[in-house]
Order: sequence, then structure tokens, then C-alpha cells
Amino acid sequence: MARPDGRRPDQLRPVTLTRGWSTHPEGSVLVEFGATRVLCTASVTEGVPRWRKGSGLGWVTAEYAMLPRATNTRSDRESVKGRIGGRTHEISRLIGRSLRAAIDLKALGENSIVLDCDVLQADGGTRTAAITGAYVALHDAVGWLAERRALVGKAEKVMHRSVAAVSVGIIGGEPRLDLCYEEDVAAEVDMNVVCTGSGDFVEVQGTGEANVFAREQLDALLDLGVLGCLDLAEAQRKALAS
Repeated sequence: MARPDGRRPDQLRPVTLTRGWSTHPEGSVLVEFGATRVLCTASVTEGVPRWRKGSGLGWVTAEYAMLPRATNTRSDRESVKGRIGGRTHEISRLIGRSLRAAIDLKALGENSIVLDCDVLQADGGTRTAAITGAYVALHDAVGWLAERRALVGKAEKVMHRSVAAVSVGIIGGEPRLDLCYEEDVAAEVDMNVVCTGSGDFVEVQGTGEANVFAREQLDALLDLGVLGCLDLAEAQRKALAS
């Protein structure tokens, strides 16, 4: 079965990371996975939450949201509804956990960085694009702190590993990398893989949407996910070197 956009099963969509997309935040990146576009901003504040004061450790957290018309039909803003949805909470926490794996909180010192990931246009893989872009925004925010001598450790020690994420799934019995929306809704197995730049796992979320799946299928999906994350890590390195 051919993919909707003609890609090979192991091929990422075109990936673009545009740094400095927004003027005001200490770090900002527009990340594009094909037609999916997410604006990731990193905001620095001096100090940490009350429960962390005096620990000598910094804090990194994330918030995720979708613009009302990021999808085919308009969705009401959650702020208007008066409550944050369960999916939004889940994704926000995933992004925060993933990015904390990239940073040495002791070397950061008692500084806080909030990562806001706003989906401008959704075509599958919004959470994985958000993690991949937020890493670059976080890196730039740490660089901003380093310029002001506000870190306890050196910048290279604070950001001691890279983190990226990608979706994988099985469609028509075939493992595929980086699912677009049309594939995501048809997937028999759907999985999100978060990896470091060296291929170690940070988090894996996988579900048999239409059926159970075998161990060999799981292994094939994890292999695809690692390959995709390594390609994304290279894209991050190129963006940060530009």
C-alpha cells in the first residue's frame, strides 16, 4: 500500500526547524514535520516553584495547546471551555518529561524555563514535533542564560544530551515512520518514540488501536523510531549550528 505522500516506509516527512521565529522569548522555534507546524517558545524566569526553593535545582516544564483552526474543523479554545482537556494535560506532561531528560537541573541553577508548544497546523505527529522543536528552543534559552552568567554550570553541561521524538505505526500490516494524519487515523498500531541523540529511549507510548501486536512488530517499530530520532537529532544539530 502506497503512502499518501509517496514516502518510503522508513522516510521522515520534510523537517524544518526555524530558530528565532518569535521576537520576545529567550528561545523560539517554528518546527515543521510536513504539513504539521508547531511554534515552540522557551521563557526564562529567575527562581523556581515554591516546592523546589533551596534545592539548588532548576525546573523545566511545558504547556501544549492547539489553535482553534489547526485542524479541518474549528475547535473551541479550552480557555473558553473553562477547563483543560485530558489529552492536553497528557501531552504537556510528556513534553516536560522528555525535555527534562535533556537538561542537568543542578547545572541550570534555580532558574525556571517554561516551554509553550502551540500547534498552528495539525497533520499528525503534533506532540513529537513539539518535543523535537522544544529541545532547540530550550537550548537557545540556556544559551541566553549562559550569556548573562546566570547558570551554575557551563552551558554544555546543562544541555548534556539532545532529545527528539517521532511517531511510528502499522498500516495495512506495514511498519511506517512519521505518520501523517491520514495514516494515523487508519493505524492498527500507533506509537510515539522519544529518544536521545545517541539512540537511548526516554519514553515509548504504544497502543494496539485495532488489534494486538506481536513482539517482532514492536521491535520493528522501535527500530524505525530510533532511526527517525537519529535523523531528527542531526536536523537539530544543523539548526543549532546555523
